[in-house]
Amino acid sequence: MFRPKYPHPPALPTVHALNHATQPSNTPAACSCQHPAAPPPTRRIAPSLGVGAGAVAAVVTVGIVLTALLAAVAVAAVSVALAAVVIRTLLTGQHHRHR
Repeated sequence: MFRPKYPHPPALPTVHALNHATQPSNTPAACSCQHPAAPPPTRRIAPSLGVGAGAVAAVVTVGIVLTALLAAVAVAAVSVALAAVVIRTLLTGQHHRHR
């Protein structure tokens, strides 16, 4: 579904056709030798993960890791702030009792 559709490449001339094309025009066009049949043209298959996809995967992975680290720092900062408020409240409460 997500694989690109490539056009079929043009058929390349075979060695036999090249040899006959380079012969002088006074020789007969057909030869009596036996030549193997030309293989059918192969269809090029694109790899499922290319270089671009690998780079995108790396960027997404780094983004996820950095987001997780940022979230961990934010949770730690909130925890320290709450602890500071609780300690301040406890110390202020003790300070008012001793007066």
